[in-house]
Amino acid sequence: MAQTFCQVLHSSQFHQIPFPPTRPADFSSPVVLRRTRCSVSATPSNAPSGSDTRVIPWGCEIESPESASALQRWLSASGLPTQKLEIQRVDVGERGLVALKNIRKGEKLLFVPPSLVITADSEWSCPEVENALKRNSVPDWPLLATYLISEASLKSSSRWNSYISALPRQPYSLLYWTPSELDTYLVASQIRERAIERITNVIGTYNDLRLRIFSKHQELFPEEVFNIDTFLWSFGILFSRLVRLPSMDGKVALVPWADMLNHSSEVETFLDYDKSSQGIVYMTDRSYQPGEQVFISYGKKSNGELLLSYGFVPKDGTNPNDSVELSLSLNKSDKCYKEKMEALRKHGLSTPQRFPMQITGWPVEMIAYSCLVVSPPNMSRQFEEMAAAASSNNTSKTGIKYPELEEQALQFLLDCCESSISKYTKFLEGSDASDLAALSAKQANRKSLLKKLATDLCTSERRILYRAQSIVRRRLRDMRSGELRALTLFNGFGKLFK
Repeated sequence: MAQTFCQVLHSSQFHQIPFPPTRPADFSSPVVLRRTRCSVSATPSNAPSGSDTRVIPWGCEIESPESASALQRWLSASGLPTQKLEIQRVDVGERGLVALKNIRKGEKLLFVPPSLVITADSEWSCPEVENALKRNSVPDWPLLATYLISEASLKSSSRWNSYISALPRQPYSLLYWTPSELDTYLVASQIRERAIERITNVIGTYNDLRLRIFSKHQELFPEEVFNIDTFLWSFGILFSRLVRLPSMDGKVALVPWADMLNHSSEVETFLDYDKSSQGIVYMTDRSYQPGEQVFISYGKKSNGELLLSYGFVPKDGTNPNDSVELSLSLNKSDKCYKEKMEALRKHGLSTPQRFPMQITGWPVEMIAYSCLVVSPPNMSRQFEEMAAAASSNNTSKTGIKYPELEEQALQFLLDCCESSISKYTKFLEGSDASDLAALSAKQANRKSLLKKLATDLCTSERRILYRAQSIVRRRLRDMRSGELRALTLFNGFGKLFK
């Protein structure tokens, strides 16, 4: 039976957790959500449906200054030391932490005590709910998602009420885009598939918990509280705010106050537990003047990854870690299709296979995959070698080993780039014929926002593909002009012997 997302998380190690438009950063590699089919199928009624989704009865509008002020007062009363920062309305991120005093480069900030940090070991207001989950060995992510819902439903009876009231009622995340919106606005981007995978995984997690635990303890897990809408909310919070703290034995945690920090690609600082001050801190890598917004890094993420988890796209050209995934596939009419497919599967690859391309270049694995695609039957003994070189386990990181295939491989890459570029161009140049006047103000604003986000993402991703297209074309032109020069020279020698 295929694993559910819940089982996958339980059996696999986590890497870096994604971070939102207004949250602290993590510091390893992106969280890997394995492709998996849920053992419980998600019916259409389980899928997010935009305006039909039930309203989450807790949290606030993302720009709410009142909830942020209440959070700051509660944190101070609960043991948060006096800070050099304050929550304010800001241009980047709507809410953020702003310097009240001069802050030096290399200075430690925040000092959030462990008692104000939410982890899988945090005390539950309802121990019976905790016991029901832990008896079934629910792993940290779904455990924390359920914890948030449980505490939120208790409102003022929960010690975390002020924190939960300051969380966005609808996190900025692709989890909240409907299938129609994903199909319409992300038709050209590979991030659409990633978003669908993530939504499917969250729905699978909920269905697994519902069948194994919730349905057997309905008095503890009433459906009006523990449902797919509240789970999409809680997972949206986790994807956008959860951090891993190496000095606390790698615990994943929600860190109130620290998660008001916004992202900047120009900084590299991250959160961790500081034993000397016994608090969650981060060390600045630049100085700040009073009134300046203080930033943190959410990790070296592409614009697509930032949109996926945090719901924002950096200004064009400002993200040095931006990349676009190019999808490469074997040709089913290839006489060696089965042999090549077997070689790929043996090394954990598939067709199609996605590879990240940056403005500065692309991985050697992508070239190896392209060589396998174009290789003729007489090179069948090298199929497995090419597949191995195309896998993530490739440690050699060398250039093309098959010079006789270089031109064909580059032409294949060029064709794939141009095919992808045409999809982006069709979207970017297409007109939106829908009548915004027929929509409510809220629906029209949402539609305009999604279109703007998608346009910014597709523009940045197409820019990378244009760069790759230019490089490959130049290389092919140089190769072919070299052949023409050699042919011209050979013809010249031939004339001498006439």
